[in-house]
Amino acid sequence: MTTGHAEEPTRRDFLYIATGAVAAIGAGALAWPFIHQLNPDASVKALASIEIDLSAITEGAAITVTWRGKPVFIRHRTAAEIAAAGEVKIEELRDPQADSDRVQKPQWLIMVGVCTHLGCVPLGQKGDFGGWFCPCHGSHYDTSGRIRLGPAPNNLAIPEYVFLDDNRVKIG
Repeated sequence: MTTGHAEEPTRRDFLYIATGAVAAIGAGALAWPFIHQLNPDASVKALASIEIDLSAITEGAAITVTWRGKPVFIRHRTAAEIAAAGEVKIEELRDPQADSDRVQKPQWLIMVGVCTHLGCVPLGQKGDFGGWFCPCHGSHYDTSGRIRLGPAPNNLAIPEYVFLDDNRVKIG
């Protein structure tokens, strides 16, 4: 019969453990630059959010800015455009969404200017509903950026944004 006591660690056991630890640390140090290079560079991080001065946009006018490589439409809507967007019956929309759910301040409509059909850029103040028109395949959006006619399945996307004050907005 053998007794159940453990052997004392030898110098060879210590060398195996020490060699394994050094190899693991070396592999981590070698892998770190490869993993780190997958992070976004400074130019991408700089585009993560942008601030726009709204004071130069007159009522009824719109501008297009670039955010994360995509066009963003910022429209200073008139009272008539706000009223027209609010009068639409939600149940008639393909992608039902109230105008009040798409804006933080009724006079400012901020949305990503990429057609939800095939990624084209719609033309502003065009189409059957006075909003945007995508000439590639004929999608019509209203004054709230909601799809009303054509093959596009969804409304124009609303990015995350916050008003910093009455004249500045931060997108992203």
